[in-house]
Amino acid sequence: MESIPVSKFKATCLAVIQRVKRTGRPVLITRFGQPVAEVVPPKPRASKSGWLGAMAGRAIIAGDVVGPAADAREWAALRR
Repeated sequence: MESIPVSKFKATCLAVIQRVKRTGRPVLITRFGQPVAEVVPPKPRASKSGWLGAMAGRAIIAGDVVGPAADAREWAALRR
């Protein structure tokens, strides 16, 4: 892991961040030789719309999905 002193990091902050983003390698920031911070690339974010359509093609429609589930003569509520 690359390490740089805090004074150099302050002077080249944006360049260091871009390098971490481009290479994916973290950079250790030190002060008087002691580590004080670490710049690491972010973890990949899960897409928010990833669940939409996730089950596409995994189900089979067997029959009429719009019509009634049973014939009207079989409904007890209709016999009154």
